[in-house]
Amino acid sequence: MHKQPVKLESGVTLPEVEIAYHTIGNLNSSGDNVVWIFHALTANSDATEWWKGLVGESDLINPKKHFIVCANVLGSAYGTTGPLSVNPKSGIPYYHDFPFVTIRDLVKVHDLLRQHLRLNKIYLGIGGSLGGQQLLDWSISQPDLFTNICLIATNARHSPWGIAFNEAQRMAIESDATWQEKKIDAGVDGLRAARSIALLSYRHYDAYLNSQSEVNDDVIDQFKAAGYQKHQGKKLSDRFNAFSYYILSKAMDTHHAGRERGGVEAALALIKARALIVGIQSDLLFPISEQKLIANLIKESEIVLIDSDFGHDGFLVETKKLSQIIGDFLEKEISEQYKGFGSDSLSIFNINRYE
Repeated sequence: MHKQPVKLESGVTLPEVEIAYHTIGNLNSSGDNVVWIFHALTANSDATEWWKGLVGESDLINPKKHFIVCANVLGSAYGTTGPLSVNPKSGIPYYHDFPFVTIRDLVKVHDLLRQHLRLNKIYLGIGGSLGGQQLLDWSISQPDLFTNICLIATNARHSPWGIAFNEAQRMAIESDATWQEKKIDAGVDGLRAARSIALLSYRHYDAYLNSQSEVNDDVIDQFKAAGYQKHQGKKLSDRFNAFSYYILSKAMDTHHAGRERGGVEAALALIKARALIVGIQSDLLFPISEQKLIANLIKESEIVLIDSDFGHDGFLVETKKLSQIIGDFLEKEISEQYKGFGSDSLSIFNINRYE
C-alpha cells in the first residue's frame, strides 16, 4: 500500500494506492536480470497464468534466471486500486466516482512499485496491446531504465479505429439498465455485450472460420458462432467488472506517446533501449503499419512480423513463435557483449540459456 497521495494526469489526486503484483525468481547480485511484464486490458499480475509457454520455469522468461515482475494496473479488478476499492474519504467503494486515468497514470503507479522494490535497471520490459502502450510510454519518460524492450501488437498512439471499438463497448455498458446502480455487478449484461464486440477486433475471420463453422449444413439457428460470443461474454463477466472495463478502455484511448513531447517522432527518438517490435499480420485492431511506424522511429530497433490465424490475440497464443523471436533478439545482445571472448565462452552461455 502506497499511503501517500498520487496525483493523476487529470489533476485529480488519489489519497492512497494499493498495488497488487507478483514477483518470481531472485534478483541477482548485479541487479541486471529484471524482466518487467506488462499485462493487457483484463489480465492480472500473474503472468505465469495468462502467458504460459513464454513465462515459467521451462520457458524463455524463466524465474531460474530472471527476477520477474508483473503489476496489476491502476483501475483494474485484480487487487490494485480501482472502482470497486473503498474510497478512504467516504468509506464506500468508488464505483462511478473513480477518477479518469491515463496510460501515464498506469506507468506512474508502476514506477512507485519499482522504487519500492529498489530496482534501478530493467533488463527486459515486455508487453502486448495495452501492456505495450505502457511499456512504450515508460521507455520514453525514463529512457535510462530499460536495457531491452519488446513491444508486441501495440502502437505509439491509439487509433481512431481502436477508440471507436472501445466507445462501442462503452455504449453497450451504458445501455444496461443497471449501469448507474452502485453495486458490484452493475452493468453486467452490458459488459457481456461489450466483450462480444471486442472479440471481433481481437480475432480474425479465419479464426472464426476454423473454430466456429457449422458441421451440419441444415442449421438455421443457434449457430456455434453466436453461442461462442455469449460464452465469451459470460466468461469475462464472471471474473471482471464493468467499472474497471469502462475505466481501462478509456485509459487505452488516451495513449499518445507524443503528447506534450513534441509529437510521436520526437518522443520515440528519446528511447535508448534496444527495441524489438513484433507485429501480427492478421491483427485488425493494431495493424502492422502501427508497429512499422514504431520501428522506424526508435533508433536501435528491429521488427518481426508473425503469421497467425488468431489476429490480435496472437500475442497471447503464439508463445512458441514469440519465444524464438525474443530469444534470438536477446541472443544478439549477448553476442555483442561476449565479442572477443572466443567461441567457447559464447557456446557455453548458449547452452546455459536453453537448458
